Amino acid sequence: MSGVHYDLEPDLAAEDFLDLLERSTLAERRPSDLETLDAMLRNASLIVTARQDGRLVGIARALTDFAYCTYLSDLAVDVAVQRQGVGKRLLQEAHERAGLHTTLILLAAPAAREYYPRIGMTRHDSCWITPGRG
Repeated sequence: MSGVHYDLEPDLAAEDFLDLLERSTLAERRPSDLETLDAMLRNASLIVTARQDGRLVGIARALTDFAYCTYLSDLAVDVAVQRQGVGKRLLQEAHERAGLHTTLILLAAPAAREYYPRIGMTRHDSCWITPGRG
């Protein structure tokens, strides 16, 4: 997508993150309190953003050891610019910045299950979780 600038943005404000979550399909599965969102941002290894004319239109938030694995914990794109390659590019940028030698791992949101195979990711059938208690 032309006119979109991708960059690391480790100091992204929680308010901006919340605004984007609400303009994407991810808000329904993420907390909305600013304190939690701020902690999510501050403790991430990588925050790659997509901005169009200065407006935040996408984010990839990852946890990585930069050696073996990279867990993409959030991939959110403003619905106004979805289906234009922003999500795919954010995923690529995050993986490159973590190191292409790392394995990129993510849990797909129900609505996005069909998206990831289309951009070249391989399905893995053995994932287990223990939900948070709070």
